[in-house]
Amino acid sequence: MVFLDPTEISFPDPEFFDSENGLLAVGGDLSPDRLQFAYETGLFPWFNPGEEILWWCPDPRFVLFPDDLKISKSMKKILRDEVFTFTENTCFKNVMEECKNAYRKDQDGTWISAELIDSFVELHKRGSAKSIEVWQNEKLVGGFYGVQIGNFFCGESMFAKVSNASKAALIYFVKNHREIELIDCQIHSEHLESMGATMISKKDYLTILKKQA
Repeated sequence: MVFLDPTEISFPDPEFFDSENGLLAVGGDLSPDRLQFAYETGLFPWFNPGEEILWWCPDPRFVLFPDDLKISKSMKKILRDEVFTFTENTCFKNVMEECKNAYRKDQDGTWISAELIDSFVELHKRGSAKSIEVWQNEKLVGGFYGVQIGNFFCGESMFAKVSNASKAALIYFVKNHREIELIDCQIHSEHLESMGATMISKKDYLTILKKQA
């Protein structure tokens, strides 16, 4: 594990740096430039409130190839009946705040701090951080955000205030962004596995990511 210098934007190369649990580095900061470099390198921040910043590149990595997306019959009906409407990048900060406040089983706090939100909002202004919003009766009920690197989307967090809203967001995104080759889901979840996400090796993940440079 490497301890980062907050005055220098750098990370250990995850291709040549292994750890048993995927934790590669500690410290640094959450500046927009460091965050952008982290995602381009294959790392992401994930830590508990009050802890030092932890940077991860797990092996294996949980991802979704768009062609593998599974849409259940019930979800097809929901989309056909237009239960939800969708927008993109209309209220990025709101989506992050909803993700921050979302209840998550076995998780008391969130890594989505005010500092992280401010930095992501800056990345959003630069065009690399993006959000998908799901609406019902003119209310924001679901969505997700992440960082796009070429044809590669690094999903960061999602939320749903009503059933199926986050699933609908992902389906909308895949159907309306045919250029996306891979969606990084980072850590395993049954929710995303049911929609077709799978594990690939860190080596394969980094090989695909490097093609976006």
